[in-house]
Amino acid sequence: MPEGIGSDPRRRTSPARWRVLGHPQGILAYQVRCIVEHHDWSEPAAETTHKVMLGRSGVYRRRVNGRTALSDATAVLLTRPGDEMAVAHPFGGGDSYTCLEVDPEVLAERPDAARWLHEAGWEGSTDESLDLAHRLLVAEFRRGLDPFEMGERLHRFLDRLLGHVTGVRPGTDLDRAVGRRAATLAAHRRLADRAREVLAGTDFSLTLDEIAREVGASPHHLSRVFQRVTGSSLTAYRNRLRVRAVLDALAEADGPPLREVATQYGFADQAHLTRVVRDHVGHPPARLRALLAA
Repeated sequence: MPEGIGSDPRRRTSPARWRVLGHPQGILAYQVRCIVEHHDWSEPAAETTHKVMLGRSGVYRRRVNGRTALSDATAVLLTRPGDEMAVAHPFGGGDSYTCLEVDPEVLAERPDAARWLHEAGWEGSTDESLDLAHRLLVAEFRRGLDPFEMGERLHRFLDRLLGHVTGVRPGTDLDRAVGRRAATLAAHRRLADRAREVLAGTDFSLTLDEIAREVGASPHHLSRVFQRVTGSSLTAYRNRLRVRAVLDALAEADGPPLREVATQYGFADQAHLTRVVRDHVGHPPARLRALLAA
């Protein structure tokens, strides 16, 4: 993944080392380690995007729209375009955090759009479970995921994060709608079936956003409905289809190298292909090729 040192690529208020984790359509995920050059307040800088910042290590003070607070490894903060932020490091040492930047168009498609776009900014702290989920997500991104899986995982994490900070359980609105009207449940089943049709006929290069547009839904809504109707995430279902296609390819005599198989079926790289196939069938692709090839 791209890395850098100097100015943060997203207008951070102090120098930093940064590492991009992934950029599925409409969401940018990256890690930042702040470099402390002095302990005084930085110049306030206006935010230009919707950002979710999750602390990983260190401690510093932040001032957002004139309100000063302490940030540490447990902190989570949402900022919006136009918010002014400055930071200070009076305690010495740097800090590190994970940042998710989400396009307003992506947020507007979510059923919880008002909480992201219009309500006052929120801040809080993560518990042990959410912090572990955050760190496991980063680890998966660093190992390598394709943009489709990145997008779905990020939407699910945003669900969980918003539910933790606001106290509203993810899926509450959807649960009520399904309970009220049988027609809604039937519509959800049709949507899930349509998504299965698109997934079954794809060359696995389509992104989550493209599949959502094909079936006439937002990525977030499609992901939630598909999980509820089928009991499987879109990523898991897509991976089952991909693994079956890979097994067919591995059974061919004089088949292409594994790195080409990975590219053909939309995996991030050969390591990602190996990990997914082993998780599904218990053997790595090289072993399967020896077992299946005529």
